[in-house]
Amino acid sequence: MNLKSSRREFMMRMRDVSTIVAGGFAMPNVIKGQESAPLGSPSSRMTKCLVVKTEAADADARMLLAKNRPSGDEESYQTKVGNYHKGLAHNPLGEVDLQAYGVLCHALANQKPELFEKVALGGTAKLSNPQGGLAFDLEGCDSQQTSMARPPTLASSWRAGEMVEDYWMALLRDVSFADFSTNASSLVAIAELSELGDFRGPKQRGQVTPQTLFRGCTPGDLAGPYISQFLLQPVRFGALHVNQQIATYVPDSDYMTNTDSWLLVQNGRNSYEENRLDPGPRYIRNGRDLSAYVHSDCPYQAYLIAALWMMKNDVPLNPGNPYEKSLTQEGFETFGGPHVLSLLAEVSNRALKAAWYHKWYVHRTLRPEAYGGLVHWTMTGKRNYPLHADVLNSKATANVFSKHGTYLLPQAYPEGCPLHPSYGQGHAAIAGACVTVLKAFFATDNVMFYDPVEASLDGLSLVPYKGPDVWQMSVTNELHKLAGNMGMGRNFAGIHWRSDYDQALLLGESVAISLLRDQRATFNEKFDGFTFTKFDRTKTTV
Repeated sequence: MNLKSSRREFMMRMRDVSTIVAGGFAMPNVIKGQESAPLGSPSSRMTKCLVVKTEAADADARMLLAKNRPSGDEESYQTKVGNYHKGLAHNPLGEVDLQAYGVLCHALANQKPELFEKVALGGTAKLSNPQGGLAFDLEGCDSQQTSMARPPTLASSWRAGEMVEDYWMALLRDVSFADFSTNASSLVAIAELSELGDFRGPKQRGQVTPQTLFRGCTPGDLAGPYISQFLLQPVRFGALHVNQQIATYVPDSDYMTNTDSWLLVQNGRNSYEENRLDPGPRYIRNGRDLSAYVHSDCPYQAYLIAALWMMKNDVPLNPGNPYEKSLTQEGFETFGGPHVLSLLAEVSNRALKAAWYHKWYVHRTLRPEAYGGLVHWTMTGKRNYPLHADVLNSKATANVFSKHGTYLLPQAYPEGCPLHPSYGQGHAAIAGACVTVLKAFFATDNVMFYDPVEASLDGLSLVPYKGPDVWQMSVTNELHKLAGNMGMGRNFAGIHWRSDYDQALLLGESVAISLLRDQRATFNEKFDGFTFTKFDRTKTTV
C-alpha cells in the first residue's frame, strides 16, 4: 500500500462526507424511527455533533500532504552510513548489515504490521514504535500533513559544526553554566564554534559568546541564566510542595568511549554499565544535570510544572479567554485548569506521532553516536568516510581523543540514544506543542519574573540572579527557554543534533495550533480565539 495514496484517498472520502453535510443531503437518522427531530432532542444533538466533527475533519483535509525532503544520504551511500540503523546487526566497524536494513525499509514502505516482525535485530533491544508514525488522530491535522526543513547532509559543514558542538557539550558537561565566561575549556569552545564555516547556534554580533554557548534558538533563550525559572522555582502539586532538586549523575561519567562498548550498543546489546547516581539531590547547574533530567522525565512533565506554577502565581489568562469578562461564570472543563492540563497530554502524544512519522518514514537520520564512529574510523585510517574537515580538524575532536583514546562521542547514558532515528527530536516536538498551549491559555508576554534565581555552583541551593538582563525575563521568554533546555539537554547527553531540536520545536508548534483550531468549533462559549507570540516572534490568533 502506498503511503501517500492511501492518505489521499482518506482525505477525498472526508471531502465527500463534508459535501453531503454542507449541501443539505439526507443523513441517516441517529435514532431509529425519527424522521425529523425537534431542537434539543438526542438525534438533533447527534446530528449537530456529526456536523462539527465532519467540518473540522474537512478543514484539516484541505491541507495538502507536506512535501518533505530527506537529506539524500540514503541514496548517496550504498553502505547507508548516513542513516539510522541502530539495533540491527553491524560489522566490526559499525557498518550495517544491508540485508537487515533492506528488510526494515521494506516494512516501512509497505506498512504491514507483520513485515515489522521480520526485521532481524542485532541484539535484544527493540526498535521504538516505527508504526507510531502511521497512526491517525481524530483531532488536528494528520501527522503526514506536517513539514520539517531538509536536514543537514552527512558530508556538509553544517553537520560537522553540529558534531563539533556535541563534542564540546560532552567535554563540558560538568562545567557550571555560571562558569562559562571564566572556564578555560569553555572559552576555547566559544572561539572554535565562532570560527566554524557553518555553525548555526545563536550568536551575538556574529560571535558565539558565554551568553549564547549551547543555548536554544529563540531570543528568550539568551536572557537571564541558562536554566529556565520553570525548572528551578518551587511548585505545588496539589498539597505537595516540590522544590525541584533532582537526582543527577556523578561527574566525569562518560560511556561508549571504547570501540567494544560502542559496537555492542550499536547492535542493540547491553553494555553492562549503569548510570551512577549522585548521592544527594541538586538543582540543575550544568549539562550533566540537565541530561539527567531529560533521561527520565515524563513526556510533558516540565510543562505540567510550568502550568501549575502559573496557576498558583496568578499569571493572567489569555485575553481571548471568554471567561475573562464574565460576571457570573468561570472556566473549568472548558477554558479552565482541567482543560489546559489535559491538553498538555493530548498535544504531547500528537507531537510524538508527527515526529515519529518524520523519523521513520521521511529522514531516517543517523544519531551523533554513529557519526562519532565515522569520525573515529576515519581518523584512525580504517575508513575514509565523507566527513567535512571542520570536524576532523576540530580541537574538540582532538580533546576527546586525548581524554578517552578514541574519537567516539562520549555519551551521558550507557545505552546511548533510543532506538529510533534522530530527526526530529521527540523532546523538542513535545516542547513546541506544550509551550504553544501554555501561551494560548495564559497572558505570558508582559508578565515578568521579578525575583529570578539560579543554582549555586554545587547545585545544593538557589541564589538570586542579578544580571542586567533580568528585565527581559518574561514568562514567554522563560517558556521558550524551558523548551530550549529540554531540547539541548538531549544534545548534552550526546544523543541529538541541534537541528533535531530547533526544527522539531516548530513541528510541535504547528501540531498544537492545528489541534487548537479544531477545538474552536466545539465550544458553546462565544470565543474569538487566542492570540499569542510564536517561536519566531510573530503573533498569531487561533
